[in-house]
Order: sequence, then C-alpha cells, then structure tokens
Amino acid sequence: MTTTSTEKRGGLRVGVQRFGTFLSGMIMPNIAAFIAWGLLTALFIPDGFFPNADLAGMVGPILYFLLPLLIANTGGRMIYDVRGGVVGSIATMGVIMGTIGTPLMGEAGVSSPMFLGAMITGPLAAYLFKQIERLWDGKIRAGFEMLVNNYSAGIFGLLFAIAAFYWLTPVIKGITWVLGQGVGFLIDNGLLPLTSILIEPAKVLFLNNAINHGVLTPLGADQAIESGKSILFLLEANPGPGLGVLLAFAIFGVGVSKSTAPGAILIQFFGGIHEIYFPYVLSRPLLLVAMILGGASGILTNVIFQSGLRAPASPGSIIAVIAQTPPGSFLGVILSVIISAAVTFVVASIILRTGKQGDGDLSAAVARNAANKGKDSNVGSLIGQGTTATAATTEASANEAGATLTETPVRSIVFACDAGMGSSAMGATVMRNKIKKAGITDVTVVNEAIANLSGNADLVITQSELTERARQKSPNSTHVSVDNFMNSPKYDEVVALLTEQHSK
Repeated sequence: MTTTSTEKRGGLRVGVQRFGTFLSGMIMPNIAAFIAWGLLTALFIPDGFFPNADLAGMVGPILYFLLPLLIANTGGRMIYDVRGGVVGSIATMGVIMGTIGTPLMGEAGVSSPMFLGAMITGPLAAYLFKQIERLWDGKIRAGFEMLVNNYSAGIFGLLFAIAAFYWLTPVIKGITWVLGQGVGFLIDNGLLPLTSILIEPAKVLFLNNAINHGVLTPLGADQAIESGKSILFLLEANPGPGLGVLLAFAIFGVGVSKSTAPGAILIQFFGGIHEIYFPYVLSRPLLLVAMILGGASGILTNVIFQSGLRAPASPGSIIAVIAQTPPGSFLGVILSVIISAAVTFVVASIILRTGKQGDGDLSAAVARNAANKGKDSNVGSLIGQGTTATAATTEASANEAGATLTETPVRSIVFACDAGMGSSAMGATVMRNKIKKAGITDVTVVNEAIANLSGNADLVITQSELTERARQKSPNSTHVSVDNFMNSPKYDEVVALLTEQHSK
C-alpha cells in the first residue's frame, strides 16, 4: 500500500503538533511560577507599585535559577520520570552557571536566563541517562539497587553539568543570540506584524501553546530583563483577534455557530482559553485572513506605542494581560486588544455575510470534515465498531441505524487537549454535569494532556484536529471527535449510551 500525499500531510501535522506539545509541556505546568515572578516584579522592584529592596532581591534568583530549573525538571520528567527530572536539573546548572555573570556574544554585562538552555539540556540529559541505565538494567545485585541508582544519577548529572558548562553553554548562547538578532531585525525594520502570517494559522492547528511558551516566552524573557517589558508576550496571547471572530459569528453566523458564539466569547476573552474559537475559524478557512489582519494590527499598535507585558499572560485572558501590563504600557496594550478585535470583526463579518450561509454552520462543517477524513461523526456507531474499526468500515457504519453498542461498559472518560489544562478541563466539567443529571455515578471523567494518555481510558474525547494524536497515544480506547468542548451534541449521545449500558 502506498502512502498518499494526504496521509503524509496528516503525519507531518501530527509530528509538528507532537513536537510543539513537548516544548510547551515544559512551560505550561510552571506557568504559576512565571506569574509569581511577574507579580513580584510588578510590585516590589524600584519602579513597582510598592518598592521594596528586600523583596525585590528575589526577582533575579527566581528568573535565573528557579524558573530554568523548574523547566529542566519538567522536561526531564517527561523523558524519564522523576529520575530524569533530577538529572536534567543537575545538568542544567551547568548552562546556568555558564551564563551567569559572563558576557553574551561579546556584549558586556548581558546575561540571559537559560529558559532555552533548560528546554534543551533537561530532556537531553534525561534521555542520555535513560539510555546509559539500560546497560545495567536487571544486572544489579539485590540490595545494591538504591546505591547504584543514586550514585549513577549523581555522577552522570555532575559530569553532564560540567560538560554543559564548557561545551553546551556556548552553543545555547549562540542560538539565543541568533534568535534575538532575528527578533531585533523584525522590530527595528517594522516587520514584526508580519509574524501574524505564521502565528495565526499555526494557532488554529493547535500549535498555540508551542508558539507562545516554546518560542516566544524564552525570547520575551530576555527582552523583559533589559527593558522591563516585551512585545513578544503579546504576539500570540492577544485575545483581541479571537474576540473579533467570535463576535462576527454571534451576529452574522448561523445555526450552532451563532448560538454558541456568545458563550465562547466569555470563555475565550475572560477565561483565556483560545482553543475554543479554533473550530469556528476552521469551519470557514477564509477567516484566517481576518485573524492574520487582526493579529497584525494588534502587533503594529504595540510597536507604535512601544508597549508590552512584563511576563507571559497565561492563560491568554484579558485579565491576565492587564495584570502583566507594566506602567506606561496600558494605553498601547488596551488599544492593541481593541483594534485587533475590531479589524478581525470587520473582515470576518464581510466573509460571513458574502459567503454561503450554509458554510457558516459549525456542526455541518465538522460533519463534512469527518466524512472527508473517513471518520465517524456518530458516537453510537463509532463505539459499535469497537477500537479496531477501519476508516472504511467506520464511514459505512456512520450511515447505518441502530449500530450495536460496545460490550465493554464505559467506566472512564478522558477529555484530552494539547496542554490538558484549559479546553479539556472545560469539556470534562460539562460532561460531569450531564452524567450527574442522568443519575450515573460510576463513570469517572477527567482531563489531561494528550501526551499523558496512558491508554487505559475506555473513551477519549478530543477536538477533531487532535484526534489522530490521541489515537496514537491510546490505541485501545474508543475515540470521539468534537468541534467544541463547551457545547457538543455528541455529549448527549455519550450520555444516552451510558444510560443504556447501565440499564442492562
């Protein structure tokens, strides 16, 4: 069987998503620490709201030591559990100390927080240590396991830290310098708004966390050290474009898209869960033009006013954005949100009003997308085929009435998304409430990141763009794709299935 170009593109998309998830997975669990650092900076530095030299003394150590070590530990754990986290943290001290107090690429007095270094060193050290431990796996004499395990981790971590200090640090400094020069070139030449051409399409392919936390956050932290703020924290996190497209659907949309858009606005703009508007854009791909123009206008506004945030705004809520806005940037930041929302709304409204009304229906678009991919859009028939159904048999069964229910009762449901925190948590809450109202008490509903799927769930629910990745992580589970975690008709089908199973 030959691999089609469509399958290749799908595999590439899944691969890029997986890599992006790995990058953002090192940052997302530690966002609380970034928020703490941002608030500490806002309150107690000399230019803060409540200047306090003693408390401001924590700003530097948190930035240069705590945050990189947390990132390294998380990355190491993703590779090799707790032991990988410990080894990754030890090794990362090498690149941290290789940077602290030393010039960066010839610039005297410039020192960069090793976020990028931690994202490279932590996982790399954990991976190499995992391979080395395989050499004596199962060969340790009984009673010596703890001695060997602790000393091997300590010795390897120390050796890697020394190697990183001398050899890896210059490489990471060079990468950081090149990236910084690239960003500086875009800013100096007024080209930064053009980044929306890449950022906005990538976001709706669920690469938003990877872009924001995997790339922009490390670079933005460097800028924030020098000037106390960075525009890079707002390139992806600006809630304006999402607000604009959802407002357009709320006014000019039809069917499900029109009725669900107002609720989505609250979750996106105030809750900061941007993933909720992605299916709306995917239902009319031409709306990417509106998103790009809106995002670019917001960036241009911040460039003109030289405004930015002092720390990452995560989640991308207007509340988080305002909280991380330093004095002197409020006008520019607020205008960037308003202008980007207005531009997106105007362009999106024109697209929705001039296109075919039927094309604007969210559920119809999702159904067409499922049919094009050979995936079932009906929960009952999907489950009736079991976990080994092929694309062809699944597509055929979607047109059959009264499909047989699975013989295995559904006891565990997992809502999975890219980070496992925002949109999946929202969907899990909705499902729990529906199950509770149906009087079903022995079904667990949890949310987690796709990368953390263990394969033990009976039913996995994801947004359609992420379903293929979820299948790869949990191949023995039944998978259901939804268009909107907030309000999907498939939830009622799942509840009906559970009710019928429990009535037997």
